[in-house]
Amino acid sequence: MSGDFAFRLTNTDGAARLGEITTAHGVIRTPAFMPVGTAATVKAVYVDQLKAAGADIILGNTYHLMLRPGAERVARLGGLHEFMRWDRPILTDSGGFQVMSLAKLRKITDEGVAFQSHIDGSRHMLTPERAVEIQCLLGSDIQMQLDECVALPASRQETEAAMLRSLAWAERCRAAFAQSVERGQAGRGQGLFGIVQGGIDTELRRKSADALVAMDLPGYAIGGLAVGEPQEAMLATLEATAPRLPADKPRYLMGVGTPIDLIESVARGVDMFDCVMPTRSGRHGQAFTWAGKVNLRNARFADDAAPLDAASSCPAARDYSRAYLHHLVKSEEYLGAMLLSWANVAFYQELMAAMRAAIAGGRFARWAAETKARLAERG
Repeated sequence: MSGDFAFRLTNTDGAARLGEITTAHGVIRTPAFMPVGTAATVKAVYVDQLKAAGADIILGNTYHLMLRPGAERVARLGGLHEFMRWDRPILTDSGGFQVMSLAKLRKITDEGVAFQSHIDGSRHMLTPERAVEIQCLLGSDIQMQLDECVALPASRQETEAAMLRSLAWAERCRAAFAQSVERGQAGRGQGLFGIVQGGIDTELRRKSADALVAMDLPGYAIGGLAVGEPQEAMLATLEATAPRLPADKPRYLMGVGTPIDLIESVARGVDMFDCVMPTRSGRHGQAFTWAGKVNLRNARFADDAAPLDAASSCPAARDYSRAYLHHLVKSEEYLGAMLLSWANVAFYQELMAAMRAAIAGGRFARWAAETKARLAERG
């Protein structure tokens, strides 16, 4: 794999970990939250605002970018970093989850997934090799293997079959990435992550994790969670899975989640997260603050001159009144979604920075208990 891609664990506090991931486009401080930039944009937020909020890395989506504007076009235009004016690290997912959830028609075989675009019905074939090729064309710093994610609840037979197929695809992605490095299509500071599957079956998760660890990949993700299962099931799965992953490699929990989910997951040894929740909530009039979640649609904010969150370093949360934000949301003005998305992205980055400080200071458990109590309130 890419020789310059590296992870350094700098401190631990219980199972919580403090570290740094080095890539060609800079260092990612962990625990890290990656704002989701599905189609080469974090919805309603400028890249300069992302940087000011403290985001070290964002996520792009292979499925959406391969369909529009096309990976080859992005490559001709200088790669995803240049295309969207983001000079820090980018992680791209493999597109497998979106194929399963968005494609009009799809057929999964051991070869890959044949599907029709949800945009125009055009036909495509996504194989492990093509998933790596697309991500290399995009130029992402962290690439994900193609995997099969089953919707829960699912039978053990279905879950095991998807897990085994994902392992076979991981081997093919690993070989394809190595070939890309040899051809100069991938290289300095780039890395391929494997994805642990197995639903909420701890035995399947252990088998998947052990097989992936044997492949000696630069990093490991835990996929197939946050798909409707109870929080306690997700956390139990993490407890069974994370300890089996190498201590000297980054651990990424895909698609999670709420602020409390992040705290609980860091407490169980997870380093990286992504979720659409900050911007999706912002577009629907909901804000995350240090005093709990705030629904700006609520009429009680119509005359509230207080800022959204006086404790925030973000101008969107600190400098605008709840009454004004309520007015924007109720009036369906674009600015309301923009300000709340900005405030939420900043809150998530502040949350991760606070976790990093607590781990560094050896006080994570106490900080987590106090913060969860605060976040459970309603602002």
